[in-house]
Amino acid sequence: MKSLRLFQYFKESKEELKKVTWPSRQEINKYSLIIILLSLIIAGFFGGLDWLLNLGLEKLIEITAK
Repeated sequence: MKSLRLFQYFKESKEELKKVTWPSRQEINKYSLIIILLSLIIAGFFGGLDWLLNLGLEKLIEITAK
């Protein structure tokens, strides 16, 4: 019984995949570039924020240590 349901599942999955509109290579390249650029921008933002907070913490420790 279970093997019949599994077979039916794969058969239905194959049919559904035929209905999918897949993106073109140009769209994949465009969206990949957008994701990479956004990732770099966000990484730069958080890297800069980390640097500023670290600098502030060092100054705070320097002030309180006196």
